[in-house]
Amino acid sequence: MTSTSLGVFVGLATLDVIHRIQAPPAVNEKITSTDQFVAAGGPAANAAVTFAALGGRAILVTALGDDPVAGLVRADLDRYGVEVIDAAAGTARPVPVSAVSVVESTGDRSVVSLDAVASEVAPPTDLDAVIAEADVVLIDGHHPRMARAAAESAAAHGIRAVVDAGRWKPVMAELAPLVSDMVCSADFRMPGTDGSDATAAALVAAGVPTVVTTHGGAPITWWSGGSSGSVTVPAVTAVDTLGAGDVFHGAYSYFTTRAESGMNERLDRSARVAALRCSVVGPRSWLRELPSDQTRKR
Repeated sequence: MTSTSLGVFVGLATLDVIHRIQAPPAVNEKITSTDQFVAAGGPAANAAVTFAALGGRAILVTALGDDPVAGLVRADLDRYGVEVIDAAAGTARPVPVSAVSVVESTGDRSVVSLDAVASEVAPPTDLDAVIAEADVVLIDGHHPRMARAAAESAAAHGIRAVVDAGRWKPVMAELAPLVSDMVCSADFRMPGTDGSDATAAALVAAGVPTVVTTHGGAPITWWSGGSSGSVTVPAVTAVDTLGAGDVFHGAYSYFTTRAESGMNERLDRSARVAALRCSVVGPRSWLRELPSDQTRKR
């Protein structure tokens, strides 16, 4: 396939204010960070940046509005090749700002954010037309009205729709019957299940065609078309895990558009991209180190 793949990403965009720290602060303690970064964040936004970096055309459908902070988010996304459709254009609303801490010794991150799981922003009027042209759609479950509309549109047009299932959101119950792929973290739980395997089994039983579960540094497990398997992830020294799951979802979305990419190869390639992200400090620095063979099976 030589044509440029189009991915439409529906969900959250935030402004991330990131500090690298030696250790989490104690109660009422003030500490000095060793480094800081400011960048656009959010599951759909980070996935879109990844998709564009791999060579696709990425459109992010989100809600920013006219808050001055929104300009910072748009500028960062534009710099990395992501087109933005703003369903909240012309309105004044607070843009979610994420306060992020990354521990230097482990790369572990902590995030506090307003999010948008209770957002009532309506989808843009041209959403169906935009999705009709897509090769793949990713939905992160934020901005629920937009998420539902995107899933319905993708299903109506027969377009692959991937759900970033990082954590349970009420809208997930409505998305699952409509989408082709649920890509879940090991912490994601369907109501009434008590583990990641039980959640995956429940999704398969509910008719989701492809279910993937990531387990950090442990093998990725998958179920698709009556088959199942696991894929080992690369071993790396993790120095910054912020957005690694989002990067995986963006890479997975991209590789679903490659006709030659089977399930194991798709997951292997996606895992390699996410591993690279974890091995480089900063939310965007890793993009400069994305070699061409990073996307090929080794």
